[in-house]
Amino acid sequence: MIVTVTFNPAIDKTARIDALCPHGLNRLGQVEQDVGGKGVNVSKMLAALGQDSVACGFAAGQAGRQVVETLRAWPGGHITPDFVSIPGETRTNLKLVEPDGALTELNESGPAASPAHLETLTRTLLGHAGPGTLFVLAGSIGPGVPEEIYRTLTLRLRAAGARVLADADGPLFARAVQAAPDVVKPNAFELCQYFGVETTDAVDELAAMGRALTEQGVGLVCISMGSRGACFVQGQTAWYAPALPIVPASTVGAGDAMLAGVACGMDRRLPLEGCLKLGMAASAAACTTPGTRPPELAAVEALLPGAALQQCGKSL
Repeated sequence: MIVTVTFNPAIDKTARIDALCPHGLNRLGQVEQDVGGKGVNVSKMLAALGQDSVACGFAAGQAGRQVVETLRAWPGGHITPDFVSIPGETRTNLKLVEPDGALTELNESGPAASPAHLETLTRTLLGHAGPGTLFVLAGSIGPGVPEEIYRTLTLRLRAAGARVLADADGPLFARAVQAAPDVVKPNAFELCQYFGVETTDAVDELAAMGRALTEQGVGLVCISMGSRGACFVQGQTAWYAPALPIVPASTVGAGDAMLAGVACGMDRRLPLEGCLKLGMAASAAACTTPGTRPPELAAVEALLPGAALQQCGKSL
């Protein structure tokens, strides 16, 4: 069973613009609206792969009810929402896409959660935990939630026999690493930020940083590199996966789709390389749809044979 956790879900609006004009009028075209937040996006991609998941997190106000009801009515019935209601209003995010693919994101902070709400959600998650359960902790946490929450949850969920995949940035990521999750999925910028080095997309440098995380106890490091593909590290072994050839419509949610593919493969007990290739195909297929709308399963299946991994070895 896969459980996704979204502390700060959203209504995502993705719009096309000719060119971003700061301090001036921007006319929006082709506006797409989706329920989102990283964990929610993972559940949506899992559903596209025919994989069931339980979607947990906080939901507030009318927008929160919209998130829950949309997931409950998701085509195929693959998503079971189990959210905790809190006061306020779930956030709305605006994502502006220019013709060259440049993305500008305007994200609200979201409603505040109290310690009592956090305890209720924690009890909910532990109620799903056990051997064979895979948790995806993904995205921002919103006001009122402590930055060590991913670390705390990882320790408690793994103590209950579950496996944990974490996707976060900044202090949230740094604290999560301290609990040695089974999988982490930073992008190249986030990984370089964690190590305090200049951003790079050099595979050898990223793989070396990934190995440093595995030496701290992380099981698998999935490093998304945008149009350059991805780098994966387990122990002292690293793989580079070139980007698959597609015509992109939107890169929003591509990293979430990769994480969903890897999680799906793990839950289905695929060999490691099968998990990574499924992550690459899911991510590429997600880029061919507008907004955070998941692709059709056929699109993933069409790309899967082209997914390739080049083992880099112990010294790059």
